[in-house]
Amino acid sequence: MIKMLSGNEAVARGMWEAGVGVASAYPGTPSTEILENFSLFPNVYAEWAPNEKVAVDAAIGAAYAGRRGIALMKHVGLNVAADSFMYASMTGIEAGLVIVSADDPAMHSSQNEQDNRTFARFGRVPCLEPSDSQEAKDLTVAAFRLSEQFDTPVLLRLTTRICHSASAVELGERTKPSAEHKPFPRNPDKYVMVPGNAVKRHPVIEQRMKDVAAFAETFPFNRVERGEDKLGIITCGISYQYAKEIFPNASVLRLGLTWPLPEKIIRAFAGSVKRLIIIEELDPFVEEAVRLMGIPCEGKSIFPITGEFDPRVVREAAIQAGLLPASAHVALPEVETGPLPSRPPVLCPGCPHRPVFYILNKLKVPVNGDIGCYTLGFIPPLSAIHTCGCMGAGIGVAHGAAKAGSPEHHVAVIGDSTFFHTGIPALINVVYNRSAVTTVILDNRITGMTGHQENPGTGRTLLGQETVKLELEPLVRTLGVKHVQTLPAYDVKAIEKKLKEYVKLDEPSVLIVVEPCALLPEVRKRWVPLEVLADKCNGCTLCFRIGCPAILKSEELDEKTQRPKALIDASMCTGCEVCAEICPRLAIPFKPVKVEAGE
Repeated sequence: MIKMLSGNEAVARGMWEAGVGVASAYPGTPSTEILENFSLFPNVYAEWAPNEKVAVDAAIGAAYAGRRGIALMKHVGLNVAADSFMYASMTGIEAGLVIVSADDPAMHSSQNEQDNRTFARFGRVPCLEPSDSQEAKDLTVAAFRLSEQFDTPVLLRLTTRICHSASAVELGERTKPSAEHKPFPRNPDKYVMVPGNAVKRHPVIEQRMKDVAAFAETFPFNRVERGEDKLGIITCGISYQYAKEIFPNASVLRLGLTWPLPEKIIRAFAGSVKRLIIIEELDPFVEEAVRLMGIPCEGKSIFPITGEFDPRVVREAAIQAGLLPASAHVALPEVETGPLPSRPPVLCPGCPHRPVFYILNKLKVPVNGDIGCYTLGFIPPLSAIHTCGCMGAGIGVAHGAAKAGSPEHHVAVIGDSTFFHTGIPALINVVYNRSAVTTVILDNRITGMTGHQENPGTGRTLLGQETVKLELEPLVRTLGVKHVQTLPAYDVKAIEKKLKEYVKLDEPSVLIVVEPCALLPEVRKRWVPLEVLADKCNGCTLCFRIGCPAILKSEELDEKTQRPKALIDASMCTGCEVCAEICPRLAIPFKPVKVEAGE
């Protein structure tokens, strides 16, 4: 049977066919849909973990216990999980262990570009790279076989274009897990990584990589496609598709196993062509390895080291390098667009994070942000975030600035899911080392940015099971924070009063603001749009300062001020009433409160 599947769907299918016992992940674009799709298969176990390190440890535990385990994440997630990734390489496993890293060239939804093939080389772990959805499925299955054959974790490296592009996939049968449960291994020499044991394991993993390198010479996903001998291309991943499109007559070595590399195949291929080039996104990973073999080749001297490739990028770089004639240039058609307004990303209409950023902007305090949809609080007119680095960094950066003697009171903002991810240890550090930092936890009752995944605060697992719902205020109090309060996210006056109080304190404080994401289905059902009473509006512009895309400038000008009056787009307004709260002339009436008969 053949189906059209995205790369993410194909990996999920491969996991099911491989008989995965435990799958754990933290959501992150472009990898999120893999686990969501896998959870829909019958008789599987899948979970959202609080962070990527926890996910990898869970997968390792399953593999130690004799069940195939997999952990999935976007590229920066592997930074969080690096400690576990490295020790798993040292110990080996009892059943297959695969770590999926979805890299994001061009940073469509990321704070950096990184090439995680480097982790494979660093950790002495084999790395597989699919170049279409069929290979995404097949290499997922192959990764588990490779893991078990060589007693090693395997890194499956995807990229955004592989994850989100669809192609035909021939489905296979499932390998059903054995019903027999083996006793958990009692083998401390292998699995207890104290220095004395780790010293003995290091030569083992070095030999293991030599054995995998020998296997790479016969790995069926490393294959040569013969063409003309004047140009040879070594490529992998999505770059293979561009190479075939732009150089249809060239000889191509398509690598499915990109670490360790098949040296004999590469030498034979290089010797059969007159000019050798490497086409790969981001780092010159393959290029440097080929050069270290003493084989002349070209790569990043022709193709960009930053950004995502596409046929145009590869074609234009090839023309500049003389690989293609200038006539190969394809001119894009001219399109008359007319004057278009800029459309920067903004917080959604009714976003419960908006009031906090509106107030922080008024208070003029330094705000250390975090990764989430609330990062958009840095965009004008809110302009209320001054630093943002990685998950959980906001609290730590605020603490460091305070300890460095910054004369201003620092505020950190963090979402509920991100707080569970890496915010808790950072807040412990603030309390333990006594810094006067105010932390605002933006609790929208879901993991918002990646598409509404459950988290430890929602009371429900990925598989739909009811579970313990972690309450933030008691948790924060147990960490030793004395000044803690929970407020409704739309209560502008109460939030402003509390923040003014907290930024004067000389000890840690935490404000938790709670309101479900405005885009949750159950919330959307309650939307009641507001309207502006034009006769009361004088164009004071206060409502424009909250940056809500549902509030527009009308064509009607106030007689005295000659400023445009406000207008609310009823198709976008959620009725959150933040604009009504801050309007000094009551030109935006609050929604009427429904009173039931007899009350």
